This record gives sequence, C-alpha cells and structure tokens, in this order.
Amino acid sequence: MHRFANPTRFMKVADRLFPFVSAGFLALLAWGLYGALLASPEDYQQGSTVRIMYIHVPSAYLAVMIYGVLAACSASVLIWKHPLADLIARASAPVGLVFTVLCLATGSLWGKPMWGTWWDWDARMTSVLILFFLYLGYIALLNAFDDPARGSKPAAILALVGVVNLPVIKFSVDWWNTLHQPASLLRFDGPAMPASMLQPLLVMMAAFTFFYLMVLVIRLRAEFAAARIRTLRITGASE
Repeated sequence: MHRFANPTRFMKVADRLFPFVSAGFLALLAWGLYGALLASPEDYQQGSTVRIMYIHVPSAYLAVMIYGVLAACSASVLIWKHPLADLIARASAPVGLVFTVLCLATGSLWGKPMWGTWWDWDARMTSVLILFFLYLGYIALLNAFDDPARGSKPAAILALVGVVNLPVIKFSVDWWNTLHQPASLLRFDGPAMPASMLQPLLVMMAAFTFFYLMVLVIRLRAEFAAARIRTLRITGASE
C-alpha cells in the first residue's frame, strides 16, 4: 500500500473508483430513504418523529468517524510528514464539520418533542459540541498562516489532542446519568432495535459513508491542485 502514498498515483486510483462510489451512494440513499420513510414502522412512543433517527445517527457516526480519520492522518503528518495524509486531513475536516452541525441540528429537532427542550447541557450533547469546536479549531489553524503548509503541524497537534473526546462521546451515556438515551446500535449485547428499523438505519449509514468518500475525492482534487499551484509559485519565486 506504500506505493499509493504518492498523491498523484493515489488520485489516479481514486478517479477510477469515483463513478462506482457515486453510483453506490445514489443506490444506497434511495434504498435507505425508502426504508426510513415508507417501510419502517413508527415508534410506539415517538410516532413518526423517530424517523429523524435515520439522519441523526448516520450524521453522528460520520462526525466521529471522520475525526478519527483526521487524527490518524495528523499522526502520519507529524511522524512521517506524509503529504497524502496532510491532503486527506485538509479535505476531510470541512466534511466532518458539516456532519457535526447536521448531528447537532437534527438532535435538537428530535429533542424538542421528546424532551421538551431544544438543548440541554447533557454529557453527550456537550461532547459533540466540543467536537464541533475541535473541527473549527483545526480549520482555523490551517488557515491562520499565509503559507498553508505552516498550519499543518499545529492543526495536527490539535487533532491528536482532541482524540480524547471521541470515547467521551461514545461512552458518556454509560458513564453519566444523561438526558440522552443509551446506545441502541453499537452495544456489546447487540443492537436494541427491531430489524425493520435497524436495516434502513444501517443502509443510511452506508450511504452517508459513500457520500463522504465521494466528496473526499472531489475535495482531494481541489487540495491537490492547490498544493501544486503553491509549489509552482514557490519554485517561480526562487528562480
């Protein structure tokens, strides 16, 4: 896999896979929306409000997963000065930020009819809000210098420090008495929901993952082009 560390070689492979990823996203999204909006039953307590879950849970999953990708790439940048890892981290951060915002927004919409409030300083909600600020901080550090390359190291350090927040997000409902409901999907004893709800939820999570991969390739093209332009400018200035 080391030969794919070269950004040019990696982008050639990514461009070939892009049509398949895009088709997979559209197929999974259509399947997931049909299951979420039409095939899955209403909840006996929440009614149709439970359908917010099919956007909220995949958004939360992607927000955390993408930050994990960001942190892994940041470690590679700091240890090996990996150019492709830096590009992936830069391209992933705004996508993760959007999913975090979507997670917070849908959670608020879901919480109002269920809990009677748009927001509560609950451990799960607060830790996700911290994740939002970590994404903002990472993006801000990347753009805090005239030379974007200078922001890679401090941004990578922040990303690695923020990793401690990920287990807090996951286990906060177990560690503290929170308003947020306990985990019903990723449990040691298996998912605590009927198959009629679980299947469309897993399909939507897969669709969101394919969407991330699709947008990542698009953003990598832009980041790769910007990096080449910076290199040409530096070369031209040195001549």
